[in-house]
Amino acid sequence: MKRSLGSLDPARLDGQRALVRVDFNCPVKDGVVTDDTRIRASLPTIRYLRERGARVILLSHFGRPKGGPDPKYSIKPCVRALESALGVPVTFLDDPAGEAAAAASRRLPRGGVALAENTRFYPGEEANDAGLARRFAALGDFYVNDAFGSAHRAHASTEGVARVLKPAVSGLLMETELKYLGEALANPKRPFLAVLGGAKISGKIDLIDALLPKVDAILIGGAMACTFFKAMGLETGNSLVEADRIEMARSLLARAGPKLVLPRGGVIAPELKEGITALTVPKESIPIGFSVFDIDPASVKEFSERIRAAGTVVWNGPMGVFETPPFDKGTRSIAAAMAEATARGAVTVVGGGDSAAAVAQARLSDWVSHVSTGGGASLEFLEGKVLPGVAALDDAA
Repeated sequence: MKRSLGSLDPARLDGQRALVRVDFNCPVKDGVVTDDTRIRASLPTIRYLRERGARVILLSHFGRPKGGPDPKYSIKPCVRALESALGVPVTFLDDPAGEAAAAASRRLPRGGVALAENTRFYPGEEANDAGLARRFAALGDFYVNDAFGSAHRAHASTEGVARVLKPAVSGLLMETELKYLGEALANPKRPFLAVLGGAKISGKIDLIDALLPKVDAILIGGAMACTFFKAMGLETGNSLVEADRIEMARSLLARAGPKLVLPRGGVIAPELKEGITALTVPKESIPIGFSVFDIDPASVKEFSERIRAAGTVVWNGPMGVFETPPFDKGTRSIAAAMAEATARGAVTVVGGGDSAAAVAQARLSDWVSHVSTGGGASLEFLEGKVLPGVAALDDAA
């Protein structure tokens, strides 16, 4: 267990500078944030600190700039979005590694908020340079990591700072992520199901291996199911198949036995095109010249029934190409089943990335127990890997 923000004496936060690592890597178009979900996810931690008189200095990466500062990757558009969401002015620090920024952080009023420029403008960020970490640390009196989505990266602003600026604690969002993902693995209500989808089996091998001993069943969807079909000797037409993973899929099928549940069939078409006439076929009858783009209604029914009867469900990866109707039905149905399971008392965790986008698209984000903000981080956590940004935080007493 890691020390959390709530473990700090609230009375001693007044006037202190809280250096908070957030994830403001938001989509921006024409200088305007088009989706402020990640900004809003940070608000509880920011408000908690402001209400107790702390001066709040925010660090975040933004995009993937190459070789130093690039105006295209400035995080400055997030200032206006944060001001709108928070309802207070936000100071912008254009050089968070400089002495002027440290001085400006001390001049902030109690409850004031500042957002620093993109941490990836400094080459030492991704190299986890100790000198850069110390310069970032000069911005605060204590450190809060609320960026779960970046916790799997050992960067100067996620891991390095936590080693030199103490106390180093988890923010409210980070605490929630660790609670739901941790309890799902350590003490799940049974039956415990994992629902895994997406395009490639290669990205989920470690996850399947890690979950097999823990779960009661793993439901497989998405294009990755086609690699398993091929491993069974079935025709897969033009479907996406990882030829170099077929033996691995065959081995997983043998080891998993009935725990690994594949789709009964698929929704197929000769090409991926919105509104195209699609056919439904059993997995044994996929014709040459066609591709599988979604799980079939029989699989939707079986998967949904299993989810509704579960005690804990972890979902990572869509069932089909949900961005292109009519191949969105499988993924939408799984989202609806997750919401129904939650209403029946199940703990339901959506593991970030495309799954989170699908749940949001179905307007069901508030109807599941938890939607993770970290795609890659949630995957690595579920695989049992150590997240550097979490490991560097202080241990709970």
